[in-house]
Amino acid sequence: MIEFNKKNAQLEKHLCFSIYELSRAIQRMYKPFLSELNLTYPQYLVLVSLYDHDNITVSELGELLDLNYGTLSPLLTRMEKQKLIERARSTKDTRIVYIQLMSSGKKKREEAFTLPQQLVFKSGLNDQEWYELTRLSLKVFYNVSN
Repeated sequence: MIEFNKKNAQLEKHLCFSIYELSRAIQRMYKPFLSELNLTYPQYLVLVSLYDHDNITVSELGELLDLNYGTLSPLLTRMEKQKLIERARSTKDTRIVYIQLMSSGKKKREEAFTLPQQLVFKSGLNDQEWYELTRLSLKVFYNVSN
């Protein structure tokens, strides 16, 4: 087992920092393309989620993206004003709000289909390395989350 101490616990050896830096680098790489689509990174994630899980509740979307209502609500309000999504209250329980992609939201999502492929290409990883990185990342995520 890896043991950290004063001699080997430098910032660059912290996995959490490496992942944090990687996440920021990916967002910087995506930013020019998303700016052309007039989208922020969180809005892009909402579009990706709704494209796969359309007509879900706000709370289900929050669970998918690991965002609380206070963060998600203003984001959805901006997207609704842009006519990317629409929200509708349940007729059975008005506390439940469903979210659907509008046609312009679907179109923007489809225009951004190339982003993950650009990331794979820029990563310099071959297919096997990419799948292994994804598998190991998910393993760490699930183990740390539980």
